[in-house]
Amino acid sequence: MNIVKMNDDKNVNKSAGSHAGTLKKTGVMKTEQNRDEKTIIQDSSDLCRKRSRPFEFIIEKVILSTAFLSLAFIILIFLFVFREAATIFNNDKTETSAVYEESETYGEEALGDNPGIDKNKNSSVTMEADQSKSSFMDIFGMTWLPVSLTPKYGILPLFIGSLKVALISLLFGAPVAILAALFTSAFASRALKETIKPVVEILAGFPSVVIGFVALIILASLLQNVFGLQYRLNAFTGGLALAIAIIPVIFTISEDALNAVPKHYTDASLALGAEKWETAVYVVLPAAMPGIFAAILLGIGRAIGETMIVLMATGNAAIMSMDLFDPARTMSATIGAEMAEVVFGEFHYGVLFFIGVLLFAISFLINLTTEVFIRRLVMRRFK
Repeated sequence: MNIVKMNDDKNVNKSAGSHAGTLKKTGVMKTEQNRDEKTIIQDSSDLCRKRSRPFEFIIEKVILSTAFLSLAFIILIFLFVFREAATIFNNDKTETSAVYEESETYGEEALGDNPGIDKNKNSSVTMEADQSKSSFMDIFGMTWLPVSLTPKYGILPLFIGSLKVALISLLFGAPVAILAALFTSAFASRALKETIKPVVEILAGFPSVVIGFVALIILASLLQNVFGLQYRLNAFTGGLALAIAIIPVIFTISEDALNAVPKHYTDASLALGAEKWETAVYVVLPAAMPGIFAAILLGIGRAIGETMIVLMATGNAAIMSMDLFDPARTMSATIGAEMAEVVFGEFHYGVLFFIGVLLFAISFLINLTTEVFIRRLVMRRFK
């Protein structure tokens, strides 16, 4: 019995010792856990604490100042253009006089054959004309003749000229750009794709005056000889030259839109047995149509706002004609050609700025239409 009691006491002591060891280990573990939590909290507080970075602060302020300056400059440009265009609403009746001085004559006239000319001094003829008051409604006329005793400031020929040239450029440039983008996205190998894109980007970097010079010297003569055109410089020639300028814009945006089409669309079409060209035409192209439509609209905006190409290749005749092979004069070319010679503050000066306002409005409407159309198509797709 004593031996059994001694064994029980030993077992109790062992269990008590093991329990005490367990409690000690648990306390150590809790202490370490609390220490780890304190370390984590301290590290997180150090991360959340803002550190002093003066160089980063300066860069942020420079970027912010640049953004505000850009916005301020844009607003000031708009205010200046609208203020100068507002002068057409304050035009008063003016009386102008044109003085024509006859140059010196030689030969028989100097010997007295013309009795109406004074031999001792130059004579001058002064012609005075009272111009009728030009009003805001006059700019919607059908004749653009600003340099005359009875000037006319109808901008409809300029608007029609801009529309003709832009549509011709779109008719030839848009299909070429879209088909090139489709070929590059769906059919071209990797090496060929890496060749086509840099070439198109180089074409986008060509100055407008270079394209206009090529159209003036080479393209205009070639088209006249081939088709027997009456006018060497006309809206058709200018439209073809302008198509070269809008192809890079439409190509780049269309190619990005085609590459953004999910790959499972193509995989599903090919799995159903469709050919590669059928997949490209009937699956990929419709899926990328919002981006392609945006590219077309941006191409129209680029064509309407172009100056140098149309100034050099369209003939610059403000003719109210729908014939594509007649000379034309665009709104942007009119501003570029006449702004340097117009008298400051006159009605002609205000009309040129009003044309600039129209170009602003057209660009805004094109961008707004693009945004609304794309948003509707995208929302319809996800419904």
